[in-house]
Amino acid sequence: MARIPEINFIMVSGRLTRDPDIRMTQKGSTVCSFSIANNRSYLDPSTNEWKDEVAYISITAFAGLADRLKEKIKKGTPIIAEGRLVMSEFTDKNGQQRRELRINANRVQVIPAPVSQEGASSAEVQTEAEVEDDVPF
Repeated sequence: MARIPEINFIMVSGRLTRDPDIRMTQKGSTVCSFSIANNRSYLDPSTNEWKDEVAYISITAFAGLADRLKEKIKKGTPIIAEGRLVMSEFTDKNGQQRRELRINANRVQVIPAPVSQEGASSAEVQTEAEVEDDVPF
């Protein structure tokens, strides 16, 4: 029987639910832990109403990626994260063994916030109009 390929890759997007937790390992490497909220809207066929579903996803970044993220992300920052799923086991405050599925990120991209025309200054709006006028076709 042929073995199936062992693929463990995940890509998610969402907004940080809190400021990241930054810590150092005993060997001096940076660890950046945070969680995101991933929202999905769907039409409930029984009520014909739109409903929201939220998934909270824990993510950890290490070393160089963690160093870069600690300066760029905070609560509410929209991101796209790529990585692999890992199962963490730990003991909670009550002494109970817990398991958590989380993402070990190998890439995190901050999604720039869109610039609205209402919030832009007149100089910004004018600059955008000038760029459009320079299009050669």
